[in-house]
Amino acid sequence: MNRPIRVLVADDQEMVRRGIRRILSGQDDIEVVGEAADGAEALERARELRPDVALVDVRMPRLDGIEVTRRLCGGPEGVRVVVVTTFDLDEYVYPALQHGASGFLLKRSGPALLAEAVRAAVAGDSLISPSVTVRLLKHVTGGPPSARRGPEPHEELTAREKEIAGHVAQGLTNADIARALFISPGTVKTHVAAIQRKLGVRNRVGVAVHGWERGYAEGTP
Repeated sequence: MNRPIRVLVADDQEMVRRGIRRILSGQDDIEVVGEAADGAEALERARELRPDVALVDVRMPRLDGIEVTRRLCGGPEGVRVVVVTTFDLDEYVYPALQHGASGFLLKRSGPALLAEAVRAAVAGDSLISPSVTVRLLKHVTGGPPSARRGPEPHEELTAREKEIAGHVAQGLTNADIARALFISPGTVKTHVAAIQRKLGVRNRVGVAVHGWERGYAEGTP
């Protein structure tokens, strides 16, 4: 992408919006093109501004972040959504991921993670730090990675795909996985795409949830 990544910030707290704008405005390849103070305004601004990425708070007036995510991800604008949450609102995150969110961040995440999440969303990837992944997936799946809650894959995953799904569930990037398995990042990307197709999920966050639920993150596929 030659032009800067266009970002819409949706949060009902002005100080949060201002802080995110300040962080992202310091990045040469990112431009904050608009803000929204509630969910309905976020949809209006997205239609008007057509951003590449929307950073969406979970809890907002008029429409919450889950509904905003559902409409943006299912709409014609092609907006990528990164859900922003506080740790005590994790019960909202799993539905947002099911509706197609490209990733999630805790509000206390550092500036570097915020910028990288935006870049990853545009690339069709998701950036999830290992510590956040493990803690958050424990919450959204309701406990240890033992119960099979999600649907079965359309096709059985290969042993290699299960291994890669486990690494994704641990929060590793494609480059990290490539180094761990001594294969190229391109090969990892191909495997991740195949896993997404077999699972019927929209992004690698869905792969992470599946890998966690099945125990792949613990090395027990």
